[in-house]
Amino acid sequence: MAMKLQLHQKQVQKLILAPALQQAIKLLPLTNLELIEIIDEELSQNPMLEIEEETAEKKTEGSDEETGEKEGAEKSKEIKSETDEEVISDSQAREEDQEIEAYFQQYFDEGFRSLSYEKKESIALENFVSKSQSLWDHLDWQANLTFFEKKDKEIAQYIIGNINEDGYLTTSLEEIARAMDTSEERVSQVREKIMRFDPVGVGSLSVQEALLVQMEYFEIKDDITQKIVSQHIHLLEKSDFAQVAKELGISLGEVKPHIEVIKNLDPTPGRKYSQEKTFYVTPDIIVTKEGDELRINLNDEGLPRLRVNTFYKKLLTKASKENPEAYLYLKDKMKKAFWFLRSLDQRDRTIFKVARYIVDKQKDFIEKGMEYIKALTLIELAQEIGVHESTVGRVVANKYIMTPRGVFSLKYFFHKSLSGDFGEEISSLRVKERIKKLVENEDRKNPLSDIEIENILARENFRIARRTVAKYRKQLRIPPSHLRKRKYWVEEA
Repeated sequence: MAMKLQLHQKQVQKLILAPALQQAIKLLPLTNLELIEIIDEELSQNPMLEIEEETAEKKTEGSDEETGEKEGAEKSKEIKSETDEEVISDSQAREEDQEIEAYFQQYFDEGFRSLSYEKKESIALENFVSKSQSLWDHLDWQANLTFFEKKDKEIAQYIIGNINEDGYLTTSLEEIARAMDTSEERVSQVREKIMRFDPVGVGSLSVQEALLVQMEYFEIKDDITQKIVSQHIHLLEKSDFAQVAKELGISLGEVKPHIEVIKNLDPTPGRKYSQEKTFYVTPDIIVTKEGDELRINLNDEGLPRLRVNTFYKKLLTKASKENPEAYLYLKDKMKKAFWFLRSLDQRDRTIFKVARYIVDKQKDFIEKGMEYIKALTLIELAQEIGVHESTVGRVVANKYIMTPRGVFSLKYFFHKSLSGDFGEEISSLRVKERIKKLVENEDRKNPLSDIEIENILARENFRIARRTVAKYRKQLRIPPSHLRKRKYWVEEA
């Protein structure tokens, strides 16, 4: 069968996002810092946009009243003529602005307003903290002061490179010896020295080995403690101290001091030099209480105030008659400038609507506390403010709100709801807070089981299954009742 090239005309329906809509969607999930980068990029590409600088008002100062009167009399004619010229030029400029704005009116919507931001002082560089030394840098520094033979240094660097953040070696000695083309005995000798670096125990293959190395280094010469670590470490992991006492043939009270010694050792020696980053949150929304009302303000600190460049605006009017090519270029840039300003304005409006609804919904929580928090979903909020659910998801991403009760992520307010006995919706956060308080106030001799917590919650109008209680308890990092009871026995022994 012969293949032929043919042209066919076909009518199809497609959903295509306009450039302005794409830009508005792109700006929604951005934080203030990310938005500043986008604004800087737009300023560098579009000459129609500029930053509106604050100009100080000029004030004239006279030596005395008489001098001021004489100068005023002498310059009255000049001032009058200059004023007339300014009035004429201002009126012409207004007419040109109105003409241009009328031409681009299709890119505006009702109530469009240009962004107005307050100029604030930049952040002082002295407030930035220097980067801390990592675990691997610290070990490399010690290795350079310990090993002098080239081969030993290479082995040490290979071992250090395979140590994880907790301080444990993730590769076997056999694999290291094969990779470095040396004997396993030599690798073991190098590792023995590394395990006595700071932090002590780093480079160990197990928790048991790390604890024993620390006991040796700190000269803890206690046979019972060493026996607990070397033979009964699995019971320590379960907090089964009664079985430890039984295995050793001593009372629970005699086991307690040995357990306290082990608690002072570090099961994760590498965590001392962990590179966990501290995130400093800048709230995007600020809520303040004025009387009985909660006032919402968008945090515009650091964001520049934009406007359309007046010079290029006038040049656009002139180019329409003199230079068609320049006119088309400036017209396109003017269109994009209005799109960008409109997208920024639309972003602020949407964020404000979302914040307004959240604050109104959670007013009791902000004023009274966790027991009054209400369940909220993305679908509910989207239906209330008249936008799509995905739009709300973009708005709440990476954004924070500062309230009189503290700083919260916007995502914090979106969680599952549980049904009460009378059909009302109850926030899962409220249930977790109640479980936490029940455990804090329980009888430590007889801690509450998950079934008992379920029954208490049922009497308080929280219909929740036992498995859900267990799930919430794990999320709160609360151990089960038998482990809490064992911990109490050891403390009281």
